[in-house]
Amino acid sequence: VQVVESGGGLAQAGGSLRLSCVVSGSSLRFDGIGWFRQAPGKTREAVVCISSDDRLAYYGDAVKDRFSIWVDAAKNSLGLHMKDLKADDTAVYYCAAAQSCPLLTSEPTFWGQGTQVTVST
Repeated sequence: VQVVESGGGLAQAGGSLRLSCVVSGSSLRFDGIGWFRQAPGKTREAVVCISSDDRLAYYGDAVKDRFSIWVDAAKNSLGLHMKDLKADDTAVYYCAAAQSCPLLTSEPTFWGQGTQVTVST
């Protein structure tokens, strides 16, 4: 499985970024697909996960109402639109899939190399 994320970079606080992820070698038909992030010295943090059970997107409290996920099953890709960025959003962002959303950060089935997002104040 090859997972390639893109779209990270430097943004000003209050700005926006759009991340994309293309998956090859596997479908996106997992019970949990989404994004997690990891900042230096911190553990992985779930950003958003879409559950196949109820097809709802579950957002972490830190990003709720600012980030939104999209999935394009035809292109086997997913993305993350981030707005109103804050310095605390600085991290490496990974798209991932797991057997369920609760396992997205602890036991992902696959994930990419990550893309760096840096928010300056």
